[in-house]
Amino acid sequence: PGNDFGGFSSSCTCGNRFRPAGDVQITYPPGVKEITDRISNDEVVKRLKMVVKTYMDMDQDSEEEKQQYLSLALHLASEFFLRNPNKDVRLLVACCLADIFRIYAPEAPYTSHDKLKDIFLFITRQLKGLEDTKSPQFNRYFYLLENLAWVKSYNICFELEDCNEIFIQLFKTLFSVINNSHNQKVQMHMMDLMSSIIMEGDGVTQELLDTILINLIPAHKNLNKQAYDLAKTLLKRTVQTIETCIANFFNQVLVMGKSSVSDLSEHVFDLIQELFAIDPMLLTSVMPQLEFKLKSNDGEERLAVVRLLAKLFGAKDSELASQNRPLWQCFLGRFNDIHVPVRLECVKFASHCLMNHPDLARDLTEYLKVRSHDPEEAIRHDVIVTIINAGKKDLNLVNDQLLGFVRERTLDKRWRVRKEAMMGLAQLFKKYCLHHEAGKESAQKISWIKDKLLHIYYQNSIDDKLLVEKIFAQYMVPHSLDTEEKMKCLYYLYACLDTNAVKALNEMWKCQNMLRGLVKELLDLHKLPVSEANNTSMFGKLMSIAKNLPDAGKAQDFMKRFNQVLGEDEKLRVQLEMLISPTCSCKQAEICVREITRKLTFPKQPTNPFLEMVKFLLERIAPVHIDSEAISLQKLIFILQSVLSFTHPTAFHSAETYESLLQCLKMEDDKVAEAAIQIFRNTGQKIETELQQIKSTLIPVLHQKAKRGTPHQAKQAVHCIHAIFNNKEVQLAQIFEPLSRSLNADVPEQLITPLVSLGHISMLAPDQFASPMKSIVANFIVKDLLMNDRSVGNKNGKLWTTDEEVSPEVLAKVQAIKLLVRWLLGMKNNQSKSANSTLRLLSAMLVSEGDLTEQKKISKSDMSRLRLAAGGAIMKLAQEPCYHDIITPEQFQLCGLVINDECYQVRQIFAQKLHLALVKLLLPLEYLAVFALCAKDPVKERRAHARQCLLKNISVRREFIKQNPLAQEKLVSLLPEYVVPYMIHLLAHDPDFTKPLEYEQLKDIKECLWFMLEVLMTKNENNSHAFLRKMVENIKQTKDAQCPEDTKANEKLYIVCDVALFVIANKSTACHLDSPKDPVLPSKFFLVQDKPKAAPVLGAVNKPLTVPGRRIFTKTTPATDTASNTSNSSPLSSSTINKNRQLHSHSHIHTQENRKQSIFRQ
Repeated sequence: PGNDFGGFSSSCTCGNRFRPAGDVQITYPPGVKEITDRISNDEVVKRLKMVVKTYMDMDQDSEEEKQQYLSLALHLASEFFLRNPNKDVRLLVACCLADIFRIYAPEAPYTSHDKLKDIFLFITRQLKGLEDTKSPQFNRYFYLLENLAWVKSYNICFELEDCNEIFIQLFKTLFSVINNSHNQKVQMHMMDLMSSIIMEGDGVTQELLDTILINLIPAHKNLNKQAYDLAKTLLKRTVQTIETCIANFFNQVLVMGKSSVSDLSEHVFDLIQELFAIDPMLLTSVMPQLEFKLKSNDGEERLAVVRLLAKLFGAKDSELASQNRPLWQCFLGRFNDIHVPVRLECVKFASHCLMNHPDLARDLTEYLKVRSHDPEEAIRHDVIVTIINAGKKDLNLVNDQLLGFVRERTLDKRWRVRKEAMMGLAQLFKKYCLHHEAGKESAQKISWIKDKLLHIYYQNSIDDKLLVEKIFAQYMVPHSLDTEEKMKCLYYLYACLDTNAVKALNEMWKCQNMLRGLVKELLDLHKLPVSEANNTSMFGKLMSIAKNLPDAGKAQDFMKRFNQVLGEDEKLRVQLEMLISPTCSCKQAEICVREITRKLTFPKQPTNPFLEMVKFLLERIAPVHIDSEAISLQKLIFILQSVLSFTHPTAFHSAETYESLLQCLKMEDDKVAEAAIQIFRNTGQKIETELQQIKSTLIPVLHQKAKRGTPHQAKQAVHCIHAIFNNKEVQLAQIFEPLSRSLNADVPEQLITPLVSLGHISMLAPDQFASPMKSIVANFIVKDLLMNDRSVGNKNGKLWTTDEEVSPEVLAKVQAIKLLVRWLLGMKNNQSKSANSTLRLLSAMLVSEGDLTEQKKISKSDMSRLRLAAGGAIMKLAQEPCYHDIITPEQFQLCGLVINDECYQVRQIFAQKLHLALVKLLLPLEYLAVFALCAKDPVKERRAHARQCLLKNISVRREFIKQNPLAQEKLVSLLPEYVVPYMIHLLAHDPDFTKPLEYEQLKDIKECLWFMLEVLMTKNENNSHAFLRKMVENIKQTKDAQCPEDTKANEKLYIVCDVALFVIANKSTACHLDSPKDPVLPSKFFLVQDKPKAAPVLGAVNKPLTVPGRRIFTKTTPATDTASNTSNSSPLSSSTINKNRQLHSHSHIHTQENRKQSIFRQ
């Protein structure tokens, strides 16, 4: 039905304009025989279908036909049809009647009000057929609904006395049949039908209102989500009309107490919450009634209203507090309610309010202050929970006053409250001070927490002391950290504590050590023969131990029981002795505690107070920070002083301090010496001018470390000389010359430190050492070291081994590669073309899988190390603009493919290096495209890590653009969306993509594209989805700049574009809008064509791809490989890139458009 006809309005009448007089012969449409009860149902259906067709084709202007078929219209409303048992007959009759109302509008041909009522109830019953969308008759049911909605046929019922019965039945039917299989059109017609009844009628009765509101009650809402959505949309559309009816309903229930007016009276608060969420305008007149209820004498009634208003005020986007200040002030008054549950509810509400409405924090602070001193323990406890929860979400949500309330409660008279306050502060400290999740300002804001928590150790309660120890081990210096990180954390904390906190920490360690001594003495007594004196001594030790455990009375009994178990179980004694042994490590301590606990566990006993008490003891005596595996105290001090030397360098500037550091340099412990050099480097800028004696002693030591120290010491020594001495050129030359003369590839063990020193010297002083280094690189590094394999590697087949198992020769080669990179990074120019040669060398290393000489002497694991080094070297050079410009697309692709290496560790380490460089904005944008290849990683954790890296990098770039106005000029290199062209080009040259029309290969391409685009298209900022589509379409109008005349390569590029467009269109419906900007494509990868080509032709033999400068990496391959992705001379054509990336030869492929389309459909 169209809208070119008049519909029924609330003023239409049931006139007699077409009323026939007497018995009139029924006229049927041509070809339709008489329909009576004497024919079969099938025949009735057959004839009715023809009648339906006739009425469907009629319009309001067909006066002659309207008069001709008037008798038939009246006949169709007879009891025979309205009561017919056959549902097909009823459906067809309903469709006819709907069309009759349309054709004869605005006056219906039926004169009897009873008949009209029967007809509309009959039609309403037929609408139940809309429920089954898979029914063959669904289209007819939909036609019926559409017809009724467009014509507003039900509006004729306004003239009927009991029209409300019809409307109620209609609303109930529509709400009951709607389900998730209905499309938007069905919902729209239902909405039009119901909204016209509400908006054009004289009002909404309570019964009719109930049929709408019942769908908002939680029980019904969960049963039929679609009915809830329909009711919500209906209320939004009719808000101006229905608001008065809603206000009347709540007025009668809330103010007048007439709960009998509706079956929904008991759900008024649920309904108010739902209605407020739908549209606050629906409750314009209801809110003042809630203020009246807040002052009710009934405590339970006040509690119910407080719970409701807490949800309304605390909702995320609620503006109720600012729009209705009297109600907000009245609600705040309930914080001081005499009824405890009401006060408790208000305090719980405060947490959500602080998180969702920080602007209301000032209003809440004064009321929370009073409640933090509430006589009820539960309320004081919940005040702390409220503040801490908000602080954990965002520290800026809680002001200093609120944190002060928590601080006060650490001294509360009740243990439960004190514990909550202490644990809450500990969690904030770990989050913002230890992990620095919100920057320096937040850490400074709560820097007092560490001191406050340790001050509590002065309290007399053993419970407080034990909790402080637990907090220290889990939150302040987490025992789960690696030894070195744990020591750094411990030292930094110790250095920042105030005097009283330091004393408390020392006392804590003293108490733990004393308790360990008592347990050791108890175990020693068990080794002695049984005697009265021995038993007396044991009893004394047990009493002393019990004093250091909670609940001394129970502790004594449990310790006696534990002592009895120790006497009977020798294995338990052995475990306990090991736990308190000076040589026990943290890991061993965990095993011991676990074994002792297991022996004392009784499976059938759910709660075991005895076991809990023993656990308290074990936690106090177990070494969790400093153990035999940890570094010595002196080593600890100097390693951790290196941390402070960054932040407080001037504090180290004294002859005494430097003398002690010089002593550390002479120690045998490599870590201590390295830390000492680091401290000199950070703090020694004035040594040369003010401490000549220190200088004269330090220089020879640094020279010695640079020549014969560990690689780390050598690096630090070179940097230290460069940082603190004015005559650095002379000093570095005295190191450089003897090292350069002593290089000997036959003794690789002695090469590593010299290579490290030479590399860092050439990087720090390029003007002085770049030229002499060139001959070293050419004659020794490349020719003698990298291009020769002197030893035979282990042939165990492993792809990775530990650092200790890597051969010295390979370690030297890895350092040689790093030296090349440092040398080039120091020069920062390519005038001598050294960078081109280096890049070709690194590419050759990747093509040969790490075996540059191809003599097959090197082991698999060593090859993995060299591939990782080569890939990392290219990535490092790409961070320097002058070298990034000369890296060819082939070399970029080789570097990127390392992320798909066959060795898990290579993929893992390379991905981490890539992420760190990208997140610091050091690498060009195209390297972000490499993460798309991670979609092919067989390990789920690697794919998840890559996705997190993508999210972080995209977030960093978007934030950088927002924070830096000048970045708008460099959007091509910063905007994350510009990674798409690089990704498409990279995937088009993927060595696995050999057969462009093969389903499995296209599926891999789609997964890689989706991996990137799914993250990029999370939001459609600035119409970015259309921008992406436009960008991909533009690529299809270009040629592959890497091989512009190679039709096969161009075909693959266009196919990847097609898949990308497919992914974008499926992800977003907004991508078809006009793009706000015209994308810029990188000319290094795409060549703009003069005339866009249509579908490229497949099967052409590729032109050779070579690295600029010379042809290298040539591989002999079977003749059948001529149709493969790259030529035999291309680095990407090698069948040895990775074992899991073998290229399979394939025959000539012809263009088959129909097959291509079928593949995309799959």
